[in-house]
Amino acid sequence: MQKQVAIPVRSSSDVQEPAPTKKGLIVWLVVIPFVGLHIMTLGVIWVGWSWVAVGTALAMFWIRMFAITGFYHRYLSHRSYKTSRWFQFAFAILGNAATQKGPLWWAAHHRHHHKNSDTDEDVHSPTKQGFFYSHVGWIFARKNAATRTTLVPDLTKFPELRFLDRFDVLVPILLGCAMFGLGVILEKVSPELGTSGMQMLIWGFFVSTVILAHSTFTINSLSHVFGRKRFVTGDTSRNNLLLAFLTLGEGWHNNHHHYATTVQQGFFWWEIDITYYGLWVLSKLGLIWNLKAVPERVLQTGRVPSRAAA
Repeated sequence: MQKQVAIPVRSSSDVQEPAPTKKGLIVWLVVIPFVGLHIMTLGVIWVGWSWVAVGTALAMFWIRMFAITGFYHRYLSHRSYKTSRWFQFAFAILGNAATQKGPLWWAAHHRHHHKNSDTDEDVHSPTKQGFFYSHVGWIFARKNAATRTTLVPDLTKFPELRFLDRFDVLVPILLGCAMFGLGVILEKVSPELGTSGMQMLIWGFFVSTVILAHSTFTINSLSHVFGRKRFVTGDTSRNNLLLAFLTLGEGWHNNHHHYATTVQQGFFWWEIDITYYGLWVLSKLGLIWNLKAVPERVLQTGRVPSRAAA
C-alpha cells in the first residue's frame, strides 16, 4: 500500500490570498458560464431523449456527487481518512469534473464556513444572507472568487492540486467533449439506442451538472432551515432525510457540524449515508485507510432537549 508522503515542492506563491474587495461586486466570468449551463439544458427540446442518455445523466450525477461528498468534502476539507498521493489526484480530477471549481477553492471555503457557521462572516448562511445568496449567489461575489490558500496549507504543497485549482475549467470541458464523443460513437455503432453526440452532451453533461450543482447547494441553504436538530452546535444546521438521499448522506448536516472530522455523517445505522458506504468499500480495497469513526462520547454529549429538537 502506498502511503501519502509530503514531497517538497516549490513555494506556492503563485496561489495567493485575494486582496480585500467590495462585497457587492459580481464576477461576470462566473455568472455568464453558470447561466449558460442552465440555458443549455433547454437543448433537450431539440435533441429529445433516450434511455441511454437519461441513464448516463443519472450515472454522471451520482458519480460526481460521490466525488464531491466523499473527496472534496470529507477528504480535502476535513481529512477524515488517508489515501495515496496518486489516488488523491485521481479523485481530485473526478471532483473537479463536477464543475464546482477547484479542489483547493472548494476545501478552503468549506473550512471557512465551519469556522464561521451562521455568523456574519459565513459566506453562505441563509439566516444571515438569505436563501438565494446562501444557495448560489455567494459563488458570484468577487470577494469569494479567489482561493483562500491560508486555510489549506496542507493542500497547496501539492503542485497537481494547485494545477487543477488554477485551471478548474479544463476537466469539465474535457468531460463535455467526452460526452459528445461517446454519443457520436454510439450513434454509429449502435443506432438502435437512439442517441447522438448532442443528446449525450446535453443530458450527460449539462442536465446532470445543473442538477448536481443545485443538489449540492441545498446543503448550504435548505439544511440550515429544514429538518431536526439532534445536537447543540451554535448554528442552525439540521438533519434532513430527503436531502441525505439526494446528496448521498450530506443531509445529516447537524451531525456533521457537531463532529466534522469523522468519515460518517449518518451517525446511527438507520441514518442512510451512501457516501460512507462507498468509502468503506474503497477502504476494503486498500485505496483509502485510517477512516475516522465517530467516538462514543460524541454521540452522548451535546444533545438538544427533546422538546427543542424540531
